[in-house]
Amino acid sequence: MRFGIGIPQFFGDGEFDFDAFRTFLRRAEELGFESGWTQEQVLGPSSQLSALETMTYAAACTERLRVGCAVFVTTLHNPVHLAKSLATLDQLSGGRLDVGVGSGGPRGGIFPAFGLPPERYIARFTEGLALMKALWTEDPVTFKGEFWQVENGGMHPKPFQKPHPPIWMGGSAEAALRRAVRLGTGFFGAGSSPNAVFAEQVRTVRQLLADSGRDAGSYPIAKRIYTLIDDDADRARTRMNDALASIYGARIEAIESAAVAGTPADLVRGVREAIDAGAELVLFTQVGDPAEQMERLAAEVIPQLG
Repeated sequence: MRFGIGIPQFFGDGEFDFDAFRTFLRRAEELGFESGWTQEQVLGPSSQLSALETMTYAAACTERLRVGCAVFVTTLHNPVHLAKSLATLDQLSGGRLDVGVGSGGPRGGIFPAFGLPPERYIARFTEGLALMKALWTEDPVTFKGEFWQVENGGMHPKPFQKPHPPIWMGGSAEAALRRAVRLGTGFFGAGSSPNAVFAEQVRTVRQLLADSGRDAGSYPIAKRIYTLIDDDADRARTRMNDALASIYGARIEAIESAAVAGTPADLVRGVREAIDAGAELVLFTQVGDPAEQMERLAAEVIPQLG
């Protein structure tokens, strides 16, 4: 089993503590976490640092910890700029980058804020990802797409990892799962997916891998779990629901029901269910004090999952 931890991102104006941030990341390495992960939310109700810059700073603070984002909403990015930024970070980190990508879905009015029409967002997503991969692996690049065109272009340096950093994708509908198997190198179950739903997604992904002749052993499966440890289980659930409402701007029953909050024993049960459902990497997205929660996860939960 591999375990990841959420990198602290939620800070108000003037609240960021450089020393505490560096200490958290170095401690995550000491505790044996394989990776630290960010989330991307450019517009929203929560006060949240940008994913890419936070990952870059985190990589500079550490030596072994992998850094990732679950997920970049790549439809909101220019794929050429994003490919360059990610290749640079992969070089600066010595090949410690993981890249989660998502289309964003039909996210209401968000696309016009980025100068984009909401129509054909899936086509824009798949084409943008294809262009990023081409820029990472080909030289020169000639790309004739519906949205972007490149004529004998080159991008250097290429990513440190070859052919490129791991590409994690998620999804719930069968079309999204097919896309994840076709275009990604790993599947990431969402924090809003209850374990029973996640287990069905894993079964579908593994069948799709078999149907396409891909080796399931080279296609890892991960699960994000929102977690909060408190010796008072009822208080833990209240704190969790309040925190999630603050992050997402409203109470969302699906996310609340998938989150694991309670005593250490409650967390062991909930996380073990995700592992039994197929998770090979568990991303603890800790709610509450990040450092305190990380210490308790490492001391009171992870040792019980062996």
